[in-house]
This record gives sequence, structure tokens and C-alpha cells, in this order.
Amino acid sequence: MNTIGSQSSPVTPDNWERQEMRDALAARDVSSVYKQLRRVGVSQRQIAALTGQSQSEVSEILKGRQVMAYDVLARIADGLGVPRGYMGLAYDEATALKVVGGADEAEQREDEEAKRRRFLQHAASVTMGAQVLGPESGAWVPTAAQTPTPNRIGLTDVRQIEAATRALRSLDYQYGGGFCRDAVVAQLSWTRQLLEVTASDVVQNRLYKAVADMHSLAGWTSFDTGLLDSARTHFAKALELAKLGGDNGLVANILYRMGRVYLHNDAAGEALKMFQLGQIAAQESGSALTVAVLCANEAWAYGRLNRQDQVQRMIGRTRDEFERAQGEEAPGWVKFFDVNDLHGMIGSALSALGEFEENRLKYAPLAVNELIKCNDGYESNMQRTHVFGLSMLAENHMRVGDVDQGVKVGNQAMKLGDAIKSKRISDRLKPLQLEASRRKNNSAALDLAERIKVYRTV
Repeated sequence: MNTIGSQSSPVTPDNWERQEMRDALAARDVSSVYKQLRRVGVSQRQIAALTGQSQSEVSEILKGRQVMAYDVLARIADGLGVPRGYMGLAYDEATALKVVGGADEAEQREDEEAKRRRFLQHAASVTMGAQVLGPESGAWVPTAAQTPTPNRIGLTDVRQIEAATRALRSLDYQYGGGFCRDAVVAQLSWTRQLLEVTASDVVQNRLYKAVADMHSLAGWTSFDTGLLDSARTHFAKALELAKLGGDNGLVANILYRMGRVYLHNDAAGEALKMFQLGQIAAQESGSALTVAVLCANEAWAYGRLNRQDQVQRMIGRTRDEFERAQGEEAPGWVKFFDVNDLHGMIGSALSALGEFEENRLKYAPLAVNELIKCNDGYESNMQRTHVFGLSMLAENHMRVGDVDQGVKVGNQAMKLGDAIKSKRISDRLKPLQLEASRRKNNSAALDLAERIKVYRTV
């Protein structure tokens, strides 16, 4: 694999020091930057691979199309190895979100839809067997090594990566992505360098999977803290490496997580496509529990789309696959899906149907029954998931008219949520806030709505 600054790559640090190039970078004139790279022998295909763009996009930019979006400029800078300061990009994604916040809403929506389409194309290509990280894919690692790497690595080194990922994932489950995302990203800055180190085929294969899993965790914690573009970038890298490692179960895991990103962001149609693509990998993995997870999430997506027959069909498949999985040696990532999560996911799908006014009386009571079973079994190491379940349960209690119980459970969710650093909690509490605010004659419900409002604005 080529890297920025390596002898095999024409894109070297010297490219950025010529005055003409520095002027183009300072002006964020990407068209001029690409033209200058072409003059020193960098092909359109190499530029596309390095920057994560399609060749058609590169061609359009070479013809003069301007690049304005911060995240695209940042991806171009990182992909080509340009110091961000040269392009005035010396701030993180959280700051960038504030900077571009004044952009036209329609343009932002169009940009997000384009990103979803590109990710889906990328995911489909990787899942269906396209070559990834090929000889011209360039460096997806933008930063230089800060710590010297060993000359050769063995299984012990890979086990340490796996152990670090498990420990960090445990912190994410219990305290939220905001508690550990920086640590995950910092760990990756060292770990991903090992892909360049000499290793046996067995070690290399396991290393691909280990680094893929850490990228997946980086994507998940980025999602949990509201950094959607970072999440998408990490999941894309995770997908490529999992495919290189030949781990279909991990591919399914990554696609499931990316589907959840879209589901959370009210893009149920795109989420469903991710889950269906993940289902292909899940079937190939041979793990019934992995298949059950994808079926359960498909049911939830169908619920958001008010596809009642499909929800019932996928709930049935979920239960069948879960039963079939009993006694199997499931992959580590999917072991979280126990009987509590089974009830929780079924409850989520039914609750999604209950969000539609015409379905409330039919599905809200069913959702309550499933979510009660779910929440009774959660332990302290799954605090965030417990908050999600409690807030959804409280919401459905109110839908069926049991407002006092809804308030009680909602306050319990708020108490647990105070200790967790997760933007998703704030987002997932919004439906409960709306349900509580409708109870104009119940002061306790209105107090809960106000408490959630304050929590979500802090």
C-alpha cells in the first residue's frame, strides 16, 4: 500500500512547498491544486483514491468546479497529506459544524443525501467483493507516525489491539462515546501504522480485522457524539479492512452500525438498504445471531416507514433466528444481543409503528409489553441502552394513557442519562419531550417535558 511521502507515490511533502501550490491551497482553489498534481504525474485515479472521491468528481473539479464544503476540503487535505493549516482548516469537525451552520438548509440536505449515496455505493462495492486498498488506493492515514513502529509484529501485538478495543467499547457502552472517543482516535493513530509493518499472512489477516474493529468503534463513538462525517469515514475504512480480513460477520456489524446512524438521523430508507446489505454478509458469516440482529433492525426501519406487514414478518424472522442461535459460538461483537435486546428491538419496531397517529391504539400497548421485559434485565454496564429503553417505554406509557407511569419512567431515564456523555441520548429524548408536553392538564408531565428541554439545550 502506498503512503504519502513514500518513494512509490508522486505526492510528496515537497509538492506543498512550491509558492504556486501554497497560493492555491491558501485560496482553497482545489481545481488548481489538482491541475498542479496532474503536471507532476499524479493521475486522476490516484487523486480520487487518495481523497475518497469518484473519478468523475475529480474530473469536474479539474474543469473548474469549486469545492466549498468544509468536510470535503478537510478530506481532500487529509487524503493528500496537506497540512490543514495551509488551507485554513486548523479546526476540528465540531467547530466546522458551527462554521457551516449558516449554510442554506436545502444545500446541506442535498450534500448529506449525496454522502449517503456515495457511502451506499462504497458499501455495496466492498460487500460484494470489489478490490479495496489496492495498489493505487493511496494513504487513508493522513498523519505521520509519532511513535516508531516495530520492524515486525506478531499475534501478541494484535491481541493488545483487540484488548484495547474491548476495553474502550466497554467504556462506550457504560458512559457514552463522549467519554472515550478521543482515546479511541488516539489509539488508532498508533494502531493503523502497524498495517505497514512486516507480518506473517496469519498475523496480517488478523490485524486487518483488529484495526477494522477499532475503526468501527471510532465510527460508533463519533456517531454518539454527533460527528456524522467522522463516523462515516471511520465506518468506510472499517468496512474495507474487514473485507480484506475476510470477516463477513464484522462486515455485517459495520453495515448494521451505519444503518443505525441513518435510522437515528431520520433516513429510514437508507438505513433499510444498509441493513439489507448487511444481511447478505450476515448470511455468509453463518452466524444465526448476526442474522437475527440484522432482521431486528430491518423491522425497526420498516416500522419507521409504517410498513406493518413487513415489521411483523421481520419480527418473526428475528425470533426464529434468535432461537436458532442458541448454543452457537457467536462472534464477540454480536454477543450483546441477548434476550433483553431481543425484546428491546421488537419493542422499538412496534414503537416506531405507534408513532403514526392511526396506529397508536394498536401498537403502543404491544410496545409497552416488550419494553418492560427489556428494561427489567439491563445491568449497569449497559447504561446508555437502558436510558434509550426507558425513554421509549415512558413515551409509550403516555400513548396508552398511563401518563403517571410514563412520567415516573421518564424521570428514571433522565437520572441515568445525566451520567452519560452521548448526544444520542439528547436526540432520543425528544419524542418523550413532545409526548409529555401534550399533557396540558398534568403538571408532572409538563415538568418532565421542561426538564428534558433544558437537558437537550445545555
